[in-house]
Amino acid sequence: MAVAAVQYENHLHEQEARWFAVYTQYKREKLVYSALMQKGICTYLPLRKLTRHYTRKTRVVELPLISCYVFVKITKAEYIKVLQNEYVLGFVKFSKNLISIPEVEIDIMRRVIGEASLLEVEQQTYSIGDEVEVIGGELTGLKGKLIELEGQKRMIIALESLGYTLHIQVASELLQRVA
Repeated sequence: MAVAAVQYENHLHEQEARWFAVYTQYKREKLVYSALMQKGICTYLPLRKLTRHYTRKTRVVELPLISCYVFVKITKAEYIKVLQNEYVLGFVKFSKNLISIPEVEIDIMRRVIGEASLLEVEQQTYSIGDEVEVIGGELTGLKGKLIELEGQKRMIIALESLGYTLHIQVASELLQRVA
């Protein structure tokens, strides 16, 4: 009885650079980002600003949007360069397949991080569970599902390739129901 060889999917390409997620040691994302940038590798680390209150002071800190993840845009030749960093644990794989992340999902993260103001909703013309699209602001074109109506609109944007869901507050005048 012959056993069939399992074929794994690998999205690395010889000439075309593609986005991949790299798994890092805990709290080492910024070090990995700096080291990869010094090697000339196109790297993206989405950071969010949080205000921390301590006993005698308040500080604004920048923390990764997704803990232990750094994103790299590489070709096949740069694969080993990424793994040669002491804080890189490996590439994020899905069922042992090295799958690239669509450019659109990286753009979504960039737009989410760049969205500075959270606007209040004045009218409630939507229902929980409605499929909606953002029609104004930096997040224009994003689609998701409305999950909350308490004083402000919140919609869900699922980044399917990453397996994460982002909750974003959006004003009702910037939303449109998807037909």
